[in-house]
Amino acid sequence: MQGEEVVNHFIMADNSVRKRSPKILHNQGDCLNRVANFILEDSYMHPHLHPSDEKIEKMFLIQGSFALLIFNNDGEITCVTVLEKGVCEFVEVPAFTWHTYVMLSNKVIVYETMEGVYEPDSWKKMAPWAPAENTIDAAPYLELLKTKVNL
Repeated sequence: MQGEEVVNHFIMADNSVRKRSPKILHNQGDCLNRVANFILEDSYMHPHLHPSDEKIEKMFLIQGSFALLIFNNDGEITCVTVLEKGVCEFVEVPAFTWHTYVMLSNKVIVYETMEGVYEPDSWKKMAPWAPAENTIDAAPYLELLKTKVNL
């Protein structure tokens, strides 16, 4: 990706309600999904899991820093992995594992891969114990998650 393309994706993320912009790098129907996610610091991603054995999410940090939070079935954080350049730049999330991100820098680029044909209805399951994105409870929940990163 060229510098101008990166800037444009961060502009799209800034103009997005979700505060992130994906660049889809695979074709519809491919068995390997590849996405570059451009994510801003105040982006909240509803904790979720991928309900299929082959859906192991692999994340490669390209720019910035973020924390991957893993939860148990009750919504309690069981693991926090901080990704930052030169320290930890790769992580795998097993299938059937509740997870979300917390951005630790203003701008983050994450390259993600996952096997399986993308089908919106079965790709992920949202955590029932966490607020949905863009709801009144989402921002306070994100702030709570940020405090948990600094355990």
